[in-house]
Amino acid sequence: MKADAGQIEQVIMNVAINAREAMPNGGKLTLETSNVSFDQESVGRYPELKPGDYVMLAITDTGTGMSEEVKTRVFEPFFTTKGVGQGTGLGLSTCYGIIKQSGGHISVYSEPGRGTTFKIYLPQVELQKKIPIQRLDSPDLPRGTETILLAEDDPALREMAATLLRRLGYTVLTAANGVEALSLNHQRDTGHIDLLFTDVVMPHMSGKELADRVRALYPHTQILFTSAYTENAIVHQGVLDQGVALLQKPFTPSALALKVREVLDQPGARKPDTTQKTFGFAKISDDVKTPGN
Repeated sequence: MKADAGQIEQVIMNVAINAREAMPNGGKLTLETSNVSFDQESVGRYPELKPGDYVMLAITDTGTGMSEEVKTRVFEPFFTTKGVGQGTGLGLSTCYGIIKQSGGHISVYSEPGRGTTFKIYLPQVELQKKIPIQRLDSPDLPRGTETILLAEDDPALREMAATLLRRLGYTVLTAANGVEALSLNHQRDTGHIDLLFTDVVMPHMSGKELADRVRALYPHTQILFTSAYTENAIVHQGVLDQGVALLQKPFTPSALALKVREVLDQPGARKPDTTQKTFGFAKISDDVKTPGN
């Protein structure tokens, strides 16, 4: 990518210093890069990103995290959570200006007590190997007829992902959190759940806890996690185990289609019954009893 080296160093230092101060008792600071592509129908929190190829820099800490109120103001000039005389409130607003000036985008993802990830996207000047971007209506894009339980606490993202999956032929059940997802156990007409597609961090119940409880009842249900945190960050923090299936936000429709199909086609996955659905999610096996039975 093309940017002023000194300015990018300033961005990294500002974010790293904030991360250090968010970890007063120590922790882990992870910096990682990757090449990413966005098309016109990209799914995620950043619709202002233009289609194209980007270099992504993610800076993650295991610190105290931020509230929703702080996140919405974090790039405002002179906004600071530090005491009087301890900060100007210009560090992150300066980072925002530098990245925008370079034609890129900076965003923050954070949960109280779970750390923070800043993601920086800068346009690639020259791509060594062209990455094909498939549109959702591409005939080569893998489709399916399985049933997917989608658990995502962001309503906009939940609606977009559900719409995309339904357009690919899947039956999609949506839930705003893990508790709501598990309540589907009591419904008798949902059919078998072939895939649980869940956010990692949700209120009331984490994605991992939800996955563990679903798998305990229905071992053949495949699990796909999604998160704005990077895989390295959540594995290092012990949130997820190494080697789990993870789709990082923001993701494109083609990335979603390919990853869902990859997980569903893993050895041991239950093949869909194309003839009929005669049992409910809560009654896959007569040996499995739902709570209260």
